[in-house]
Amino acid sequence: MLLSHNKDSRTKVLIYGAGYSGRQLLTALNQSSHYSVIGFIDDNKALHKTILHGITVYSPKSLGKLIDNKNIKKILLAMPSATQSQRKAIINRISKYKCEVLTIPGMEDIVSGKAHLTSLNQVSISDLLGRDPVTPIESLLAQDIKNKIVMVTGAGGSIGSELCRQIIKQSPKKLILFELNEFSLYQIHQELLKNADFQHVELIPLLGSVQRKHRLDIIMRSFKVETVYHAAAYKHVPLVEYNVVEGIRNNIFGTLYCAQAAIEAGVSTFVLISTDKAVRPTNIMGTTKRMAELILQALAKTQNTTRFCMVRFGNVLGSSGSVVPLFNKQIQEGGPITLTHQKITRFFMTIPEAASLVIQAGAMGKGGDVFVLDMGKPVKIYDLAVRMIHLSGLTLKNEKNPDGDIEILITGLRPGEKLYEELLIGENVQGTLHPRIMTATETMLDWHVLNNILQQLDILCSEYKIDEIRDLLISSSTAFSPTTENCDMVYQNLSQ
Repeated sequence: MLLSHNKDSRTKVLIYGAGYSGRQLLTALNQSSHYSVIGFIDDNKALHKTILHGITVYSPKSLGKLIDNKNIKKILLAMPSATQSQRKAIINRISKYKCEVLTIPGMEDIVSGKAHLTSLNQVSISDLLGRDPVTPIESLLAQDIKNKIVMVTGAGGSIGSELCRQIIKQSPKKLILFELNEFSLYQIHQELLKNADFQHVELIPLLGSVQRKHRLDIIMRSFKVETVYHAAAYKHVPLVEYNVVEGIRNNIFGTLYCAQAAIEAGVSTFVLISTDKAVRPTNIMGTTKRMAELILQALAKTQNTTRFCMVRFGNVLGSSGSVVPLFNKQIQEGGPITLTHQKITRFFMTIPEAASLVIQAGAMGKGGDVFVLDMGKPVKIYDLAVRMIHLSGLTLKNEKNPDGDIEILITGLRPGEKLYEELLIGENVQGTLHPRIMTATETMLDWHVLNNILQQLDILCSEYKIDEIRDLLISSSTAFSPTTENCDMVYQNLSQ
């Protein structure tokens, strides 16, 4: 939000950070009739009780008293150079107070001119949950991309689009954006055009579905694709439970067709974007992703043309369907926040970190590798919701505080939803040369066994026999253990 010049009200604020950026922010705010700066807060003990530009610098220990005694409504974080862990620690400290927290942009955006110092934003959820990124191994980032012809399926999605942004920086010869949704393809193409000219990268926006093998064959052969990042998939757990056949067609057979087209076109490297939900899956979506992994593992053993590998990780912050944008919207609308279970936990990672690790992991694969990303510690979603409420300057409404602002409504687990998610699995989980990338040993199926299952699955999908599909998936070495009954919406209507 940009600073307003409303002279009728002056909101009392504290600036957290008495360094150069904090002092610059104070100067800017003094020109505004909207904010009244009451004091600086800084961790540096040498600055405590000093006066900068007429404003006292206080210790963080004084926060509670200042907020109560001075009627502070907002805290402005002026630490654009702080590390992720430093910001997280400070925000966690502030979040217990009923005070809205806003931040100035990062130094990179200020220097590049993308944002002004006085452009105040809500706290990013990556500030709450993020961690300091590990310096990437540049040789791994470049290995399968630099001067190569690269294709990303699902290029308009959350992960696919970020992969494209990072791939551009490694100067591929060509980048093929393959996407089913026309508007999503248009958006990512327009965004990348700004950087593509600078990097001398030829962008090729192509509409298409991974369920059309002929389209995939022609694209990979005609453009002589060398590297594929397969991000196209249906990922929303309840929606795939309601649309079983389409989930299977897209996630299982879409992966099969992409992989077969890659082999036939002589593609060197093929990286599947997988999920932690493929680990001992309790839902159709996770099972389809485990089947996709089994396909690549089996094909890796049948040929030496294409090097297949897959990368598993958990939820990414801000992706479509993520709880974070949903909670923000619900808070802005006055609540309630809807949560499926009070004890539900999830692993989270920022989209840029996930994409960077996917590229690096893909470069390490030897063939059939299952890579697992270190997602950090699981996050209790209820606690996340409470912190988001507090950081908006509001209070939780519950039995202890019936006059609070925002209520959290527990709705019950949705079809196929897990209470806890597992990430590491395998008889032999081992490290790699990257501290946040590991390999997992998984059960494999020979191609002739798996191909037989796929043929049966294809027939059952055509005949819409959902119960038999579920039985086949349960018996097919995916460790599928469904927690809900068949709730495919078309099947239920057919059965009436």
